[in-house]
Amino acid sequence: MQKIIGSLFIVACVLGGYAMANGDMRVLWQPAEMVIILGAGLGSLIVGNPKEVLLEMCSQIKGVFVLKRRGEAFQRQLLMLLYELLEMVEAGGLKVLDAHIEEPEQSDLFGRYPLILQEKNLMAFIADNFRLMAMGKISAHELEGFLEQELDAMEHALLQPSRSLHKIGEAMPGFGILAAIMGIIITMGSIGGSVAEIGAHVAAALVGTFLGIFFCYCLMDPLSNAMAQRVKTELSALECVRTTLVAHVAGKPTLLAVDAGRKLIEQDVKPAFKQLETWVNRYEDERDAA
Repeated sequence: MQKIIGSLFIVACVLGGYAMANGDMRVLWQPAEMVIILGAGLGSLIVGNPKEVLLEMCSQIKGVFVLKRRGEAFQRQLLMLLYELLEMVEAGGLKVLDAHIEEPEQSDLFGRYPLILQEKNLMAFIADNFRLMAMGKISAHELEGFLEQELDAMEHALLQPSRSLHKIGEAMPGFGILAAIMGIIITMGSIGGSVAEIGAHVAAALVGTFLGIFFCYCLMDPLSNAMAQRVKTELSALECVRTTLVAHVAGKPTLLAVDAGRKLIEQDVKPAFKQLETWVNRYEDERDAA
């Protein structure tokens, strides 16, 4: 909702200021200019990026406007899922997790944490690295190195759509100039016409420049930035998992291992250690009662 309100605010201020200066809104309606600019931008995206990046870009753009904030409920489920998984490891070894990590969607354990289960990248990261730990003895240093490399690769892949959109956004003023030049060519072709006709052609050409600048600085640049921030939020959950697993392999007790991961959660949504203890105590009481 915040993103939608911000977008509407931009449009209202730009067009409102134009109207306050007695601008004619009809002059801004230049479908041909939009086809040239947006068509060139879309074509450049298609030429310059593989299909996977384009699909991820569409998914991230949708996520910017519909993604719900990862608040307390999400953080609680993430930390308590890690706690429960590590407690199972402590009780029966990594092999007891096979039934859960091989098909998480069918697992009763993961079913108790629906907010985590619907996060595809996070679920794959958790399942894959518990499998890695179960395959054989691995030191904390080795595990940390493997996970850092994996996270670097994931960060590069997940940020590629926002980088590509940012580059196209930077090119939008150029596409606007392209549309303006074509408008001037049309103007020169009708140089023998009336002053009003020539003025209309020049205005239409200048609208192309306006649209290029508008799409760059008022739409694509802030959108690409919002996509990058969304990716950083997603990566913070992965960093939490990485740190928790490394701390566990290093021999830390389960609660301290999960707390090490808690520290990597973004500051504005990070629960306090006391809150984590409350969640753990509630889980222990429910388990004992069962």
